[in-house]
Amino acid sequence: MIDGRPDDRGLRILVWHIHGSWTTSFVQGPHTYLLPATAEGGSWGRGRCGRDWPESAREIAPADLAGADVDLVVLQRPEEIERAEEWLGRRLGRDVPAVYVEHNTPRGDVPETRHPMADRPDIPVAHVTHFNALMWDCGRAPVTVIEHGVVDLGHRYTGRLDRAAVVINEPVRRWRVTGTDLLPAFAQAAPLDVFGMGSDGLAEKTGLGADRLVAIGDLDSTRLAAEMAQRRLYLHTARWTSLGLSLIEAMHLGMPVVAVATTEAVRAVPPEAGVVSANVGELAAAVRELVDEPENARRMGKCAREFALRHYGLDAFVRNWQQVFERVV
Repeated sequence: MIDGRPDDRGLRILVWHIHGSWTTSFVQGPHTYLLPATAEGGSWGRGRCGRDWPESAREIAPADLAGADVDLVVLQRPEEIERAEEWLGRRLGRDVPAVYVEHNTPRGDVPETRHPMADRPDIPVAHVTHFNALMWDCGRAPVTVIEHGVVDLGHRYTGRLDRAAVVINEPVRRWRVTGTDLLPAFAQAAPLDVFGMGSDGLAEKTGLGADRLVAIGDLDSTRLAAEMAQRRLYLHTARWTSLGLSLIEAMHLGMPVVAVATTEAVRAVPPEAGVVSANVGELAAAVRELVDEPENARRMGKCAREFALRHYGLDAFVRNWQQVFERVV
């Protein structure tokens, strides 16, 4: 835990550890990041959660926040406003600047979905994709887009296994949202290895045997990267997600991509890096082709990595956030 005394490392930013991969990139900047930590943990007090983050990402007890020098609050859930004001004893947008990061696509009546911050002109909304910015009605809230950036683990692709890597968290529960129902069609083209949390019962639900689908489960980021890079390609099946960071991470590894043409995927994957289509038959054919032509897969993977480094690199991510901080604080 840290105390409430000032620190000379840039701004002191209060942010909850909600999305591990996004937070990993966010805390790489030149600031001090205060992460609420409680004995019970959970979504309100996860702290660092054992992550290998810079020392500038520091845990802080909620009871210590009232006396802490906090320059900015980064919100990721609507209910964080009330909790932050309770813990800080200050009003967001008036006493302490705040920015709301929108990670998710809207739900419900999408063209008319109004953002929770739509009536808060004092709290800017930073969307993680241009698709999100397009689809949310943000009303009077100032809007910006800060695209994803990920820590580069290097070109690790070998593609030695003629299988497709798929990353889906809770594939059984989320089913059509994550495109889990499409897996049997793709499994006819190549065996699938599914990584991610909550994959128990996936084989039974999809009706696929171990020769066509293996649910590997949740791995830490280092081991996940090593395992994914051995598969011939990365398969992205989500129907309605902002933009899975696993897609960008796979491209950084040098993997060719086959992706369902929804949300931001059509912008994230150029033609030379993979195949993006709303036609499942076309996608299955692309999977089969990449499995059968490893040299073509390698060439596409190289292009995917080059594109990801240019468009989803960590330096640009940190720089774009710095510009937001300069405007808000």
